[in-house]
Amino acid sequence: MSARPSANPLDRLGRLLLYAILGSLAILTLLPFIWMACAAVKTEAAFFTSQFLPRGDGWLGIAWEDLTLRQFRRLFTEFPIGRALLHSVFFASVCSLGATLFCAAGGYALAKFRFRGRGLITTAILGTVVLPSSLLLGPGFEMLYHLGLVDTYAGVILPAITPAFGLYLFRQAMLNSVPSDILESARIDGAGELRIFFQIVLPIVRPMISAYLIIAFIGTWNNFITPQIILQSPERHPLAVAIFNLRGLYGSEYSLIMAGTLVAIAPVMVLFLLLQKEFISGLTSGAVKG
Repeated sequence: MSARPSANPLDRLGRLLLYAILGSLAILTLLPFIWMACAAVKTEAAFFTSQFLPRGDGWLGIAWEDLTLRQFRRLFTEFPIGRALLHSVFFASVCSLGATLFCAAGGYALAKFRFRGRGLITTAILGTVVLPSSLLLGPGFEMLYHLGLVDTYAGVILPAITPAFGLYLFRQAMLNSVPSDILESARIDGAGELRIFFQIVLPIVRPMISAYLIIAFIGTWNNFITPQIILQSPERHPLAVAIFNLRGLYGSEYSLIMAGTLVAIAPVMVLFLLLQKEFISGLTSGAVKG
């Protein structure tokens, strides 16, 4: 058996060059997060005197006396960040689960049922997707006001559980991934539509469900404008609005704000790192299926 020939030096050089470029881009992407983490543990005086960690005579040339965790303690003792964090977890969990279920059901109906006006509804949904969300703030607030849902949790949750983007995304997933023959066979065997949806359709599009759960969770977690407008009581504000309220009237404690921002992005970053494989497989599922 002949020995495996050595790799082409040009191929190895190209691979090293590719890794160098990707590594440089990764460092460039992580640079803002590194700066934010350093800013969150610096004192206010050191915040303006150094870009990253403060320079000094300590170990590794760092002024360790200018680093502190006081900002994180203040967030949970002097400010309602803990309550806002629970609100964000509640909103993101309920909205992402509700949006995934309702969008999957709506996408299934648009993809696999024949009814009058289906094309018009699909066109309207697609048109809503391309509209800037800021254009809908005024009409949406007026509708919620007349329904008596302003300054309520339902006023934030109900508009978020049927997004047009999710409906259209699941419609495309159902068209590409769910064979109509399987549905017809299940109906012939006597299965009802609810049983077909939950026991056949949802398992087939499971990768898309995982991907959209992450998209909806992160989108709701980072939502700032809608809760700020709908929730007028500070005790109901989620984390994004609570961090915005850390700004002072005549000045801002930037280290405190950076600490709050770090608290806000840490949960979703961990969630994405844990579920990134499901996210990628969900977005690519059905891409090559007829």
